[in-house]
This record gives sequence, C-alpha cells and structure tokens, in this order.
Amino acid sequence: MGASLNNGGRRGQYGRRRSRAQMSEINVTPMVDVMLVLLVIFMVTAPLMTVGVEVDLPKTKAGEIQGQDEPLAVSIDKDGNLFVQDTAVELEGLAPLLMEVSKNNLDVRIFVRGDEKIDYGTVMRTMGALNEAGFTKVALIARNPADSAKKK
Repeated sequence: MGASLNNGGRRGQYGRRRSRAQMSEINVTPMVDVMLVLLVIFMVTAPLMTVGVEVDLPKTKAGEIQGQDEPLAVSIDKDGNLFVQDTAVELEGLAPLLMEVSKNNLDVRIFVRGDEKIDYGTVMRTMGALNEAGFTKVALIARNPADSAKKK
C-alpha cells in the first residue's frame, strides 16, 4: 500500500487527480560521452591532416619561419613530380594554378618542399617559375638535424 502526500489523498480543485511533477533535469551523460569520443577522434586525426605529399626533406640548421597567414605548399617528390598542396601540376601550369588559388595575391607566402633525392636544377626551375610569375615571398623548407636525431 502506498501513501499519497498530495492534499491528503483528496482530489484537486477541478476533480482531477494531480499528477506527479515533471522531472526538469537533463541527463547530460550521453552528450559528454559523445563529446569525449569526438575529442579523441579529432586528436588522432589532426596530425594526419598535414600536407599529403610524401617528401623526404633535406636537413639544415636554419631557423623557423614566422608568420600569421597560411602559406601555400609547393612540393616536389622524389620522382620530380610537382604538387600544389595535394594537387599534381606540371611546371607550365604552376603559376596559373597559384594565381587562381591565391586569388591573384602575389604577396602570399609559398613554401617549396623538395625531396632530398631530387636534383638542384628541378628546385631552381620551380623557384624560377614562381619568380617569373611575380611571387616574391618564396621559402625553401628543410628538416632541422636536431629533430631527426631525436626520432632515431
């Protein structure tokens, strides 16, 4: 047998029984679980979202380049293939593609990443094409020898 504490068991003002008050609390545990799973997924996949062309960079003792804007990456793989970000391009199409991507902004920073196995002439032809197109903020990217010594 149960006891009711609502008005001593009497009916409400209009003859209806009072129902129990609705629970106004929100259970946030499932939402927290989903957010934690998403956090772990993004933490695992974020390092994989770097430039996708596999290039074995040469080592140098030069300092890091500082800047706020996002540079464009021009990569040359070990076979001499040229890429803008992840898009393959021929040397003749490099300048028009960069003009389109940068919206004709000649002040955009461009990082040239060349595999250490390619010849110097390939990098110089690429740099020449960029210079001829009017891009002046071009930098070569290399690995720091101290970083590669730590990985071994």
